[in-house]
Amino acid sequence: MSFSSLAIIGAQMLFALLLDKLLGEPTRFHPLVYFGSLANRVATKYHPPTPFEAAPLGTEASLGNEASPGKQSSQVNSTKAHNKARLKGTLCWLVLVMPLPIVLWVLNYIVMQYAQSATSLLATALACLVNGYLLYLTIGMQSLKEHAMQIYQPLAQGNITKARHFTGYIVSRDTKALTPNDMSRATVESVLENGHDGVIASLFYFAVGGAPLAVLHRLANTLDAMWGYKTPRFVDFGWWSARADDHLGWLSTYCTSILYVLAASPPFRYKHLSRAWQQAKGYKSKNGGRCMATGAGVLHFTLGGISQYQGETVHSPVLGHGKAVALADIPRSIALVNRSAWLLASALLLLGIIMQTLI
Repeated sequence: MSFSSLAIIGAQMLFALLLDKLLGEPTRFHPLVYFGSLANRVATKYHPPTPFEAAPLGTEASLGNEASPGKQSSQVNSTKAHNKARLKGTLCWLVLVMPLPIVLWVLNYIVMQYAQSATSLLATALACLVNGYLLYLTIGMQSLKEHAMQIYQPLAQGNITKARHFTGYIVSRDTKALTPNDMSRATVESVLENGHDGVIASLFYFAVGGAPLAVLHRLANTLDAMWGYKTPRFVDFGWWSARADDHLGWLSTYCTSILYVLAASPPFRYKHLSRAWQQAKGYKSKNGGRCMATGAGVLHFTLGGISQYQGETVHSPVLGHGKAVALADIPRSIALVNRSAWLLASALLLLGIIMQTLI
């Protein structure tokens, strides 16, 4: 990769972030909405829920089957059925995730080869704009902000019922008994973790492999959000979706962690990273824990502790350092993610320009 290419990548990132800031998430014809619908149809066709798995929570058939953090599903499968479900889930993942990135890579290759052979600046510029637009479709900074603020604003106004309603959009547990502090904590955790999943990871993989790799990560992350649960239905079928997202997110969460430190506490302070990475080792998701622990640490509050999940008390490791998370930390967390994304894009652009000038 040349330094001019690095500058172009940074410029495309800034273009995508600017589109997201100005336009927000597409309200009509969003590709991820159609992808999610297709994934639901595939799961229904190739791994439909059994009556036992589909029973509503609280019924006799479903009691004891709700998944909770740190617990494996109670469903007992034969080894053959267990492996068959994993194989089906893996094949469905491959069919859903891989074709589009491959097609995009081939098209990119053809267009860039033509642009180089014909010395066409117009073709190169159009390819860069299209790739920047594709990156825009994979990031959701404005969407993340909107989802968080629609919880923050009712909480700030004392409207607990409305805040609980919108908190239900970001957590998979019952929100009826959640206190304002519980909702503030859940929102901040979601912002810091999804700041990686829906924003910085897309930028990171775009820098590594262009729009095809950014799209691949976004599709894989979407399937993990849909299938990657340890429920009776998805504990086997969603096994590879969860593993793939873990593998893809491993390196990019380290990048996110470093960016959180740089964006919040210049000059660089390694102690925030070392403490956060150590804390994340005890969290149920090391990738998510790494982002949350770093964000909480640099903003000087703590996450984790005791929470209620499906009627059970769950003890999570404490992440971060400082006071307990509060309502005011929601907009602070949003701002941290936003600064981190713009920092990454700006740094690549400036580095490319400076190195090309010097060399």
